[in-house]
Amino acid sequence: MKDTTTHMVLGTPVEMPVQIRTATAFMAMFSVPIGRAQSLIADTGLEILQYRPGRGLCTVVFVDYVDGDLGPYNEFGVCFLVRDHTRRGGTVAQDLRALVAGRAGALIHRLPVDGEFTLAAGRGIWGFPKTLAEFDADHHSDIRRGAVTVDDRLIAELSVAPGIPVPGNGMAASLAAYSHLDGVTRRTTWEMNPSGVRTRIGGATLKLGTHPIAEELKSLGLPKRALISSSIPDLKMTFGDAAII
Repeated sequence: MKDTTTHMVLGTPVEMPVQIRTATAFMAMFSVPIGRAQSLIADTGLEILQYRPGRGLCTVVFVDYVDGDLGPYNEFGVCFLVRDHTRRGGTVAQDLRALVAGRAGALIHRLPVDGEFTLAAGRGIWGFPKTLAEFDADHHSDIRRGAVTVDDRLIAELSVAPGIPVPGNGMAASLAAYSHLDGVTRRTTWEMNPSGVRTRIGGATLKLGTHPIAEELKSLGLPKRALISSSIPDLKMTFGDAAII
């Protein structure tokens, strides 16, 4: 049965599920130490997924939302791959099997945006940790580039070189998106339908500033060589309602 919940955001009704009809994105994934990453997300009650002994995965991503139910806006995300909230402990092999089977999730750890409406919606509907920031991003040149700042303090600047085309829908998936805000952890169903995906080993240059989010990323050993980087020129997404866990 279709979810028809309606939320009021700044006096405007937002019907679920929220549709993102057109967006573009580019991202880089980094290997990070489990211990430090786990300490950053300790309040969530979730556990970092291990893809190698003692190592987890952190993704930084720039998204330009062109046409969607929350209006146009820019976004920068810091995300960690985590175990399903019902799992505790496990081996690397178990974590990898869960990841392949779709029984893992992405914790949206930091999420600066440049729109008041999406800020209110993200925090109020899903508990996404959205904060206001300023963006300077190029999603259309061969080398994608984005910078995000707050009060002239740089959080991050990321550039992603062209990769190899990924056949079909590339990274089409239905994921569990986890969030934590004001002491509450939530789980949201997040469907992605990308096309034109290009990806490669490495291919990203990350620069960090002096903002507290930058300092968190530095504590994980960044900037460093990315494991992989990707660009998505056409991205459609659907967000369902959030459930408190």
